[in-house]
Amino acid sequence: MNRRGRGKRVAGALAGFLWGVFLIFMPIDEAMGMDGPGLPALIRSVRFGVAAHDIDGLWSGRSKESGPDICVEATFNYRLFSLLAADAFPNLGLSLNTRGDTSKVYAGFLMQWKLRSQWFVATGFGLALHDGKRHAGTQDRKSLGAKVLFRTPIEIGWIIDSHHRLVVAFDHISNAHLANPNEGLDTLGLFYSYRF
Repeated sequence: MNRRGRGKRVAGALAGFLWGVFLIFMPIDEAMGMDGPGLPALIRSVRFGVAAHDIDGLWSGRSKESGPDICVEATFNYRLFSLLAADAFPNLGLSLNTRGDTSKVYAGFLMQWKLRSQWFVATGFGLALHDGKRHAGTQDRKSLGAKVLFRTPIEIGWIIDSHHRLVVAFDHISNAHLANPNEGLDTLGLFYSYRF
């Protein structure tokens, strides 16, 4: 499949993801006359942003792919576990490459630690399903070795107020040398996050 066809498929996935987020935020409980907390109580936060794709010289080493990624992510209001004074919450996201290179959907968990003043750091772990190449055979695409990869985010953010945050997020995906090849892929982006 060429880049344009893959781009359309990923754009369809993005539209589906955004439609799902929209449905979650609809006041369905009020429309149906229900009492109690509605579907928005499921969502802890949402974020939107832009990330530089396949950054050179970070965890994955040499860059081969290009273009910015459009990113959207939701974190859910269900505590999975607590560790080192932080709670882990499940997350689900999509990173769409605008040039037709590797895009991904991912799920996992995110943990956050508040620092002094308005700053925080976060990390997590999860899995990512991508539309890139397992064995590229070209110099302009990454050879990722497997369709499902491990994902590790590392973030630093600024809390503007109780609802609004700005986040700088690094994201690494690879197969952890469980398959060959394992070139991995890194992104670095800026996000606006809304906390409910």
